[in-house]
Amino acid sequence: MRTVHNLPYETKEEQTTVPLPDGTRLSARVWRPVCTDQEPLPAVLEYIPYRQRDLTAVRDSIHHPYIAGHGYVCVRVDLRGTGDSDGVLRDEYLEQEQRDAEDVLAWLAEQPWCDGTTGMMGISWGAFAALQVAARQPESLRALVIASFTDDRYADDMHYMGGTLLSDNLAEAGTMFAYATCPPDPAVVGDRWRGMWRERLENTEPWVLEWLRHQRRDDYWRHASVCEDYQAVRCPVLASSGWADGYSNAVTRLLAHLDVPRKGLIGPWSHKFPHLGQPGPAIGYLQEVVRWWDHWLKGADNGVLDGPTLSAWMQDSVPPSTAYEERPGRWVVEPEWPSPHVNEVTYPLTQYRIGPARDGGESEAEPGEALTVRSPLSVGQFAGKWASYNAPPDLPYDQREEDGGSLVFETGPLTERVEILGSPSVELDLSVSEPVAQVAARLSDVAPDGSATRITYGLLNLTHRDGTDAPQPLEPGRRYRATVRLNGVAQAFPPGHRIRLSLSTSYWPLAWPPPRPVLLSVHQNSSSLTLPLRTPREEGEAPRDLFGEPEGAPPLSTTALTPPEERWDVKRDLIGYHHELEIVKDRGTERLDHIGLEVGRRAYERYTAVADDFTSVGGESTWTMTFRRADWEARAVTRTVLTCTERDFHVHATLDAYEGGDRVFSRTWNETVPRDHL
Repeated sequence: MRTVHNLPYETKEEQTTVPLPDGTRLSARVWRPVCTDQEPLPAVLEYIPYRQRDLTAVRDSIHHPYIAGHGYVCVRVDLRGTGDSDGVLRDEYLEQEQRDAEDVLAWLAEQPWCDGTTGMMGISWGAFAALQVAARQPESLRALVIASFTDDRYADDMHYMGGTLLSDNLAEAGTMFAYATCPPDPAVVGDRWRGMWRERLENTEPWVLEWLRHQRRDDYWRHASVCEDYQAVRCPVLASSGWADGYSNAVTRLLAHLDVPRKGLIGPWSHKFPHLGQPGPAIGYLQEVVRWWDHWLKGADNGVLDGPTLSAWMQDSVPPSTAYEERPGRWVVEPEWPSPHVNEVTYPLTQYRIGPARDGGESEAEPGEALTVRSPLSVGQFAGKWASYNAPPDLPYDQREEDGGSLVFETGPLTERVEILGSPSVELDLSVSEPVAQVAARLSDVAPDGSATRITYGLLNLTHRDGTDAPQPLEPGRRYRATVRLNGVAQAFPPGHRIRLSLSTSYWPLAWPPPRPVLLSVHQNSSSLTLPLRTPREEGEAPRDLFGEPEGAPPLSTTALTPPEERWDVKRDLIGYHHELEIVKDRGTERLDHIGLEVGRRAYERYTAVADDFTSVGGESTWTMTFRRADWEARAVTRTVLTCTERDFHVHATLDAYEGGDRVFSRTWNETVPRDHL
């Protein structure tokens, strides 16, 4: 990334608080042009719970001063109960959170340095918040810039996928359990920091409990899901994401369903802003953001709506790897979405050979014969994370071992290049041996040497086959039709490669398995795979440097005190048949030089199972958050463990807080949540 020091506007930075009507004060950092002392300008809000003064300070210092230096007041506000803000953060996307955001926008619009016009931006939670608040139509809000988000909190977030329970539901719950119990900084709030911290510690529960209490689509998830009413969003939207991110689907849904000015951008990235995109290539995203604000907040006639509605990175074939520095490929552009140049083509599974045979050709199954599979719990250990962060290496590895426990359909060697852009789907004529069952469908690019790179995948809890709000058990042996939708992707398959579809009945630990092992029968002659085939064309191509070089402001200075540690270990015990995935994400300890604060973050995840005992699976998420100065140290340690029986989920959680070497708070939870068709 190119660091830009000389920006059009001279800026200054201020720490402040935003007063809310109920007396709560939210901590905020403001970057604004010096000229706003006399000349007000539009304000841009980023509204998240991740502590603007310390934990996101370096990241914030790259994009907010850059945007401010182009003539905007940029404001980073910590949600109620986070950072140095008053209150308690009890859950995500609550009504209170959104009312607070409306109050913040109203406050911004009234400040002497703001001209009364606002925008919202963010990635992940910040993008969720912006989209959800836009649907409430606050008076001053004129435009959005959002990255890595969803419009559907139930069907397309880290909680549930196709009605299956994702392990990221536990992992993200552990993350937020940790962030919600961090102390405020006494250097900002003074002596009242202990009381504020105590309030958080006493009123925070493990977030996984609430998320497990809603295992189907209900009003809890409908709240703040913009897909319930796309027409509520009335301001222009610049939306982006990455193919390696868990949020690869929402950009195209917004393009298809919003009726406001909109643009979509999808790169090869994991859960990152595009100017920091990994895998690369990262792009000049902030330049595009400034152009968007210039048009919608200042009225500049800069042609920001000219050109394609969707720009997407068409990924070339790569060997399987758990991380990539860059993904080879090219930019392709579509004038509208859905695109008239993408055709959904359906292939009966009878056109595919059963199993990873080397010669391709027609299926050897007898007409009408059912193909069966009962997958071991080991299928899924190389699946990677639901949402990749590209660190530690968390992308799926070679799928050949996974395919050993799967039902596999494969083309012969391709005679010409094939490109897909969009969401593949699999329609299955099936029966199962248990009332609760799931199907994982994976699409892979198989190289001539046999290595298999997973391109995309989808999950379906078959009790949700007819809808997510009223699951119904299956009748063993009865035939059903079910459609498994795979995540959106742009991928090119070169000549000589094969396209492989793999079906399994478990995908642990990416998804929680059903209560019992399941025998799945697939009737091949009445099942099919649908691919969104894109026709390459000259006008659909774009230069590799379509967006220019990534730029940003100089990041804040930090000093590394202890090194980071990153591990992703798959372990198997061939005596006791115990297998586990162990993940360590330790960012080490660093000092934020501008405030003299040392911060440390360590996350540990562990997912275990024994043989093919589906009730032996368990997950653990443990976080340690440390804040230290010469005269002050505070630390919070959270641990959440999720296990199950055939009927119930069991949650064991602990929260311990320390001031210096003394433990000042401790609490333990042991709770049971019944399984609901899961």
